Amino acid sequence: MAKSKILLVDDTRLILELEKSFLKMSHVDVITAGNGAEALELVRKDPPDLIFMDLNMPVMDGISCCTLLKSDPFLSSIPVVMITTAGNDQDRVRAQQAGCDNFLTKPIDRRLFLDMARKYTDAVDRREARIPCQIPVLFLLQQSPVGAHALDIGDGGAFLASREEVVLNEELRIAFFLETGEVPLLEMKGRVAWVNQEGKRVHAGLPTGFGVEFVDAAQWQKDELKRYVEAQPLP
Repeated sequence: MAKSKILLVDDTRLILELEKSFLKMSHVDVITAGNGAEALELVRKDPPDLIFMDLNMPVMDGISCCTLLKSDPFLSSIPVVMITTAGNDQDRVRAQQAGCDNFLTKPIDRRLFLDMARKYTDAVDRREARIPCQIPVLFLLQQSPVGAHALDIGDGGAFLASREEVVLNEELRIAFFLETGEVPLLEMKGRVAWVNQEGKRVHAGLPTGFGVEFVDAAQWQKDELKRYVEAQPLP
């Protein structure tokens, strides 16, 4: 199955590299353009699944590019997320009039960027670096405990191998049975960030299951996870 394609458009190389780094764990192809004219040429040759575009650029700005894209019946369905300056309501009005689908503001927050991307493609993954593991897990699903195994884990989240049906953004209570550490049973609150369904795999190398992002973690919980991760041998 072909990867989803995301186009990043900005005239500042540092911003492009930052946005690319946000997507490094995702099963997507990332292409970049330095201005609206270059972006328009790339889109017409090979339309992406999603575009993040800066508003202010030389040669052709984001407003002009978005207007042309949304006026083309063959390209108008491509979601365009406009990157604007925080607090500039006038820019938002102009971008909305140009037909953009959503907004983000600078400085760009990784979490908000990936949340926005996942609205338009489920191939986007928010995961930080993880280590492989085989940790027994219990999680509460509709108040009933369900067994699973964590196949990778980091201080920001984990992947749980399970055939139970969960939905995106569902919140779960999760208990990890750690083999080492000061707290052998670590209870965490998690949110379903993505789902690897049978027949619709986001990550082909992983079994049926789902990724969870840890939320509202206390500092001692983060420290315990970090100690566990650092104690494991490198893969």
